[in-house]
Parts: sequence; C-alpha cells; structure tokens
Amino acid sequence: VAELCAPVAAPAAMEAREPLRDLRGALRAVLARVREGEPGEGREPFELPRFWEALGQTCKVTSQEATKLSLAFSRPPLTSAEDCQKLSEDVQNAILAVATVYYWLPKGQGTTLRKMVRDATTEVVEGMIQLTETILSAPLESLSQEQLISTGGVWEACEQVSNLPRDNQAAVVSALAACLGVVKDALEEMERALVEGQDPYSDIMEDEELGFRGNRDTYWSEADRKLLSSCMGLMKASKACLKKVLGVVKAYGKADSPEQIAQLDDLADIANEISPSVDELALSMYPPMNQLAVRLNVNTQEAFLINFLHFCRTSHVCPPSEEGWVQFLTGAVDHNMNKIKNFTQGQL
Repeated sequence: VAELCAPVAAPAAMEAREPLRDLRGALRAVLARVREGEPGEGREPFELPRFWEALGQTCKVTSQEATKLSLAFSRPPLTSAEDCQKLSEDVQNAILAVATVYYWLPKGQGTTLRKMVRDATTEVVEGMIQLTETILSAPLESLSQEQLISTGGVWEACEQVSNLPRDNQAAVVSALAACLGVVKDALEEMERALVEGQDPYSDIMEDEELGFRGNRDTYWSEADRKLLSSCMGLMKASKACLKKVLGVVKAYGKADSPEQIAQLDDLADIANEISPSVDELALSMYPPMNQLAVRLNVNTQEAFLINFLHFCRTSHVCPPSEEGWVQFLTGAVDHNMNKIKNFTQGQL
C-alpha cells in the first residue's frame, strides 16, 4: 500500500532493499551448511576455552549488526543502496564468523555438546533470516512490532550461546535433566488421571452418527487397573533411573578423555530414547486400553532401561559405591515387567 501511495520513492526503495534479498539467500545457504555440515577436525590443537571466547565474541558482533540493520530501516531518511550493501555485507560476515567458529568444535568434544552448539548456532542464523525477511516485507521507513520482535529474537539467540554447557559433561547433565522433566510430567499426568478417574476424551463432543462413546472409552476395567498399577511402577522406575544417573553424572562425570566423553554421549543417547517411550506407554494406558499395545510399549521401555543401567554401571560415572542402586533399580524393572507379562500373557 505504501509503495502504491508513493510511486516516486518505490524504485529507490526497491533498489535500496535489493542487497537484503541477496543477504537472505546467502544466510539461507549458511543455515543449510550449519544444519547438515560436518565439523572439520582442525590441524591445530583444539582449545575449548579459546573456542568459547571466539563464539561469544562473534555472537556479540552479530547482535550489534542486527541492531544496526534494524535501525537503518526504522526511520527516515531512506537507506541508500550503497549503505544497504554495506550493512548486508557486515551482517553476512558476522553470521559467517559464527558458523566458522561452530565448525571449529570437533566431534571428539562430544556429540551431545556439539548438538547443543549446533542448535544454538542455527537459532542465531534463523533469527537473522527472520529479521531480514521482516524488513523486506515491512512498510517503508517505519519500525513495526514484527521488526522489534525479530530484532529481539536475534539478541536472545546470541545471548543463549553464553548460557550453553561448557563441556560434554555439563551438556549431558543438561540433556538428562530435560529427559527427567518429560518423564516426570508424563507420570504426574497419569497419576492425576487415575486419581480423578478423568475422561481423556472429554473435549470430544458426542456425535449423532457415531453414537455415544460409551463406558469402554471413558473407564478402566478392574483388569485394566491391575495392569495400570504395574505400568505405573515401570514409569516410576524410569524416573528413578534418570534421577540416579543424572546424580552420578553430576558427581563423577568427566570429559577429560575420548573414552569418558563417548560414555557420557551413550548415556545421553539412551536417555533420549527413554523419555519418548514413556510418553508412548502413557498414551497406550488411557481408556479404551489396548493391552497388546501396552505390552509392546513396556517391552520397549524395559529394553531401554536395562540398557541404560548397564551402560551406567560399566562407565566411569559409576564407582563401586554406586552399584547398589543400579542392582536395586534393575530388580524393580524386572519385578514390574514380570507382573505386566502375567497380566498380558493372553495378548501374545
């Protein structure tokens, strides 16, 4: 609308913004490389403190360039094509510097740490693309709410880099804590459903053609409730496993050798399988309960938990003084599994 109302200014505006379109394309290419590219195992000895200092510095510069770009397109006079070209080059160079430093981080520092740094780097690049697109679609010489939000998004993404875990031990602690949170939420939700006897389909209206949902959709039978009790026991064992492993990784976890780093990554990888499998189990427990689906889900859950405990016991995070709870939790998993197998034997 603004361009239609000001036909004289429109060609100049189009020309001024042309470098931004090129910038957007360049940033999208950087984003694809960060998402899919592999790290370069540098020739120089890698130093983690130097890496963090460089990444922090490049993110600081990127944040400043986002501010400059946003201000240039927030008020009259209209930014010239020449100035826009300079701004675009500065932004592109800042983003390339962030991506380049990310590529310094070798896989040997830990896949869990590397994924977190990659995700944070991706958010910085995505934030800058969003800001560029907002400026391109905004009316001339005006600071829109969207532009303010997009600028703040780049600042926030750059700031988040400074809060990242500093080595693989800290990264795995963070990953395990996130998995524990998911399992806690699933367990609390299921406990509420059992206490309240709530109908998980209460938000679905009755349908004249389909008819009433009927009791089987909204209530657990007596046999269901017996099976539920053991399934809840397995969910509680999952929570206890994650909590205890999180505790020993905090207390004894190290990232000083390739072997230690790899062991921590293994624990994080299995934990990342446990939390979604707990969610799957919880979903299959709601009425109408399909006991075969429950049995299949608990089999998966058991395999992950036993694997998790085995990895923990054979790794550097589990000194002899911690082996007692590993054996106890292995027994708790077996106990609940045996009860579930008895309840669902007819389903197989």
